[in-house]
Amino acid sequence: MCRCFTDSSPINVNDILDRLKGLSAAEEFFAVLWVSYDPKVLNVSRLHIMKRMGQYLAAEDFSDLPDQVIAARARAMLKRAYEDFATSSPLTHRIFKVLRDHNPDKPAIPGRTLIPLDSFLKPFEKD
Repeated sequence: MCRCFTDSSPINVNDILDRLKGLSAAEEFFAVLWVSYDPKVLNVSRLHIMKRMGQYLAAEDFSDLPDQVIAARARAMLKRAYEDFATSSPLTHRIFKVLRDHNPDKPAIPGRTLIPLDSFLKPFEKD
């Protein structure tokens, strides 16, 4: 299933940056900016997509630009961020620190103890 928006549909560009700041769900960003998405991709990579879009937005200077231009750029950035993760996994991009720091080929750091999660999940034995 694809949440499809026609490219010819008008985006409400009035105060677009303020409106985007007030959104919380990824689906809201896609709806406001009229960007199509596959729910399966969004469900797996939503945080990564939104973080990447935020990185793209932070790199731009929107001062003195009309809302229409800002909306078009924001839409293009959301599309670009979505495509980044629609074509490859979050592990490929390693946006979040936890993924950047994790290297399965690298041995554990001395002094750090790994406690398996299974040890916490075992039921308590009765005496």
